[in-house]
Amino acid sequence: MRLAVIAIGRLKQGPERELADRYRGRFDDIGRKQGFRGLDIHEIPESRARDTEQRIREEAAAIVALVPEGAILVALDEKGKNIDSATFAGHLGRWRDESVANTVFIVGGADGLSPELRRKAKLNVAFGAATWPHQIVRVMLLEQIYRAATILAGHPYHRG
Repeated sequence: MRLAVIAIGRLKQGPERELADRYRGRFDDIGRKQGFRGLDIHEIPESRARDTEQRIREEAAAIVALVPEGAILVALDEKGKNIDSATFAGHLGRWRDESVANTVFIVGGADGLSPELRRKAKLNVAFGAATWPHQIVRVMLLEQIYRAATILAGHPYHRG
């Protein structure tokens, strides 16, 4: 199974980019051994529309254009479920074992994701009740993807 993260906004050079790159590299090392065929990251510029609803629509259209046919969508959304790392890993492992070709994680911009994208998502995940900057959400997501691979591998990184 191939994984992808589609995110609104760019990670600029700095500590967030370095940490995101570190978790992505760690995942590449262990993920292949667990049957994952890679992790792509697509950054979409934030919409410049003045109207909030228009911005959300434009960003949703840009996200949908990058989602492969038949992919499972996982939305990172403040209204999503709070799930633990083992449950997150369980979803990825099950989809991999079911020969799902692509799982795509979507991270919205400052205005959030469109209701349509949230409905299309097989899983809506929140990282707690707090609101997080999209740069931090991306780092947290990449860490959880790496952690999921370590859980599936029985690696001691996850000691929970």
